[in-house]
Amino acid sequence: MRRSGSDNRDRPLAAAAPQASPGPARAAVTAPWADPDEPPAAHVVLAFDDNRLATQLFGHYGRNLALIERKLGVKADSRGNHVTLEGERDACEQARAVLEHLYEALRKGRDISQGDVDGAIREVTSQGSLFDFDPAEQRQSFDEIHLRRRPVRARTAAQDAYIRALKRHTLVFGNGPAGTGKTWIAVAYAVHLLERRMVDKIILSRPAVEAGERLGFLPGDMKEKVDPYLRPIYDALYDLMDRPFVERALQSGEIEIAPLAFMRGRTLSNAAVILDEAQNATSMQMKMFLTRLGENSHMIVTGDPSQTDLPGGQISGLAEAVRLLEGVEGVGICHFKAEDVVRHELVQRIVSAYEKLDAAKIEAASARLAGKAGS
Repeated sequence: MRRSGSDNRDRPLAAAAPQASPGPARAAVTAPWADPDEPPAAHVVLAFDDNRLATQLFGHYGRNLALIERKLGVKADSRGNHVTLEGERDACEQARAVLEHLYEALRKGRDISQGDVDGAIREVTSQGSLFDFDPAEQRQSFDEIHLRRRPVRARTAAQDAYIRALKRHTLVFGNGPAGTGKTWIAVAYAVHLLERRMVDKIILSRPAVEAGERLGFLPGDMKEKVDPYLRPIYDALYDLMDRPFVERALQSGEIEIAPLAFMRGRTLSNAAVILDEAQNATSMQMKMFLTRLGENSHMIVTGDPSQTDLPGGQISGLAEAVRLLEGVEGVGICHFKAEDVVRHELVQRIVSAYEKLDAAKIEAASARLAGKAGS
């Protein structure tokens, strides 16, 4: 078992952690710092009644505790089924809330990954100080989508707003960088609608545009030609539904693959329609796609405007649609940023670096235009 933090043997506890109980128990003592201007230090001990679940909670070689330490700035020392938290009062209370939330998920039979740990940390920190928390003003937990296989819960405030927009609006745009969960949550909501028979089918579409290279002629029927472009959506389907059900649904037409180029003239009724990688749709294609919306249908459009593969000079239909439809009744637009990336910590830093580069280019271009205008 991994141990971290300072040696606490010479520090007295206010009370010993209680023995086995239905859930985690804690004993905490708060002592003032030498400097009265510094925030108070907290010492929190948590005891978990199930040793096996506690091991899963702390993570292999304590990696989940290490993530909590790094993100919240606390020290976490694990011994058996106990963990001791030290740090600022708010940070320790946030770490406690994260651990108790994750432990409860394990008690319900769910597996947790580092992504779940990161999501729990984001959820807790989005509420601000737990001591100043006002339930009337802030949400106590992120929203989730209930599926037969497992629930899909938002991991960031942006994902939370995205899920709430999906439940509230007929047409929703998920706009932002890669790795923020736009497509995965869109597929989860479409599966939710299909499982509850709120729609008759799921329609998946995507512009067939290569990412900077020519693939040439692709053999097979229409589905086989488009499959390489829809692989991320297939991955999400197999993750959220049982594989046999997905295969049957594809054969029966409950899940339909519809290339964007072949959408013209159709009316998409009683369906959950997803257009992925929409930044590669032209202005005319986007208008054509959006006007396919039929009765009792839901439409979700996702994409990253910074990764368009359209030929130079062509306007991205996604960027134009987001600008034109902002504020239109029945349309929800959710913007994701680099800090909303949940794929990997390094991906978040990569996206931030490119965003800074783009901002610098825009600033330089503005400076050149201003110089020309001045001359």
